[in-house]
Amino acid sequence: MNILVLTGAGISAESGIPTFRDADGLWEGHAVEEVATPQGFARNPKLVHEFYNTRRRCLLSPEIQPNAAHRALADWEREHSARSAGDFLLVTQNIDDLHVRAGSQNVLPMHGELLKVQCLESGQVFDWREDLSLETPHPEFPDEESRRGWLRPQVVWFGEVPLGLGVIERAAAQADLFVAIGTSGLVYPAAGIVQSTKPTCHKVEINLGNTPASPAFDEHRRGQASVEVPRLIRELQASGSVPHRRDDA
Repeated sequence: MNILVLTGAGISAESGIPTFRDADGLWEGHAVEEVATPQGFARNPKLVHEFYNTRRRCLLSPEIQPNAAHRALADWEREHSARSAGDFLLVTQNIDDLHVRAGSQNVLPMHGELLKVQCLESGQVFDWREDLSLETPHPEFPDEESRRGWLRPQVVWFGEVPLGLGVIERAAAQADLFVAIGTSGLVYPAAGIVQSTKPTCHKVEINLGNTPASPAFDEHRRGQASVEVPRLIRELQASGSVPHRRDDA
């Protein structure tokens, strides 16, 4: 059985990571265009750096840890791999590293990674855990003043192409089971992955409530990811196949 998992902000919110997106569409008091677009970065890189510095510090604080849903997915992948039972790909819209910390191996962060930076000139990516500013030295040219401020967060902003779309498309076309966890169903192309699965693929949505993508799923489980993800996996492991259709209101 080929398995494709998609996770969104809902799974990391249970670990204490703020979603940052308020009901009025603002991110910490800023319009998305100010802090999450290439144009916003070009206009005010200092503001954008400060925004992501705050998020990076939050992610690195000791109290932010993987939760039961992250750990269950990592254990599921290990068990699936040990049985050579097919492909397993975990695609995440989140820019945190909680899946990796939990032990997941085959993770595709389609919106980038907060703990990485990218050179504006070469596109080269570097691991990063510190604050960024216009005075930050380039990792490869630390003594060259002219190369200061050449780094940006390795985050896919609105208007940019998400990472790994070809890999995701192939995984969706081959998936026998697709599970979407804690994702809003609003942000494309992630919200359209369910439409790319084959007709025989069993599609499960785990979320606190309905989303615009809900009608495309065969099964809906309503509740916290830390409860519903381990429950689904236990049922799958007990049955050895996809579970019977179940809709929890």
